[in-house]
Amino acid sequence: MEMKRVNAGNLRAIGYDESNRALRVELTNGNLVEYSGVSSETWRRLSTSSSMWSFFRDNVEENYSERRIR
Repeated sequence: MEMKRVNAGNLRAIGYDESNRALRVELTNGNLVEYSGVSSETWRRLSTSSSMWSFFRDNVEENYSERRIR
């Protein structure tokens, strides 16, 4: 999965796999977390948001199951 570098709050990189509906985020603490079942619309809104960190906290973090990769 290709990761896009960002500088938004605790987010350092984001990536999305549309075929698996999986969103990966790299955090400033080095953790890499994958969220499953994320719609392409949610990905589009996150990746184009002017306030990515707030969007992530409000619309992804608490709404999708997560799996820590590292």
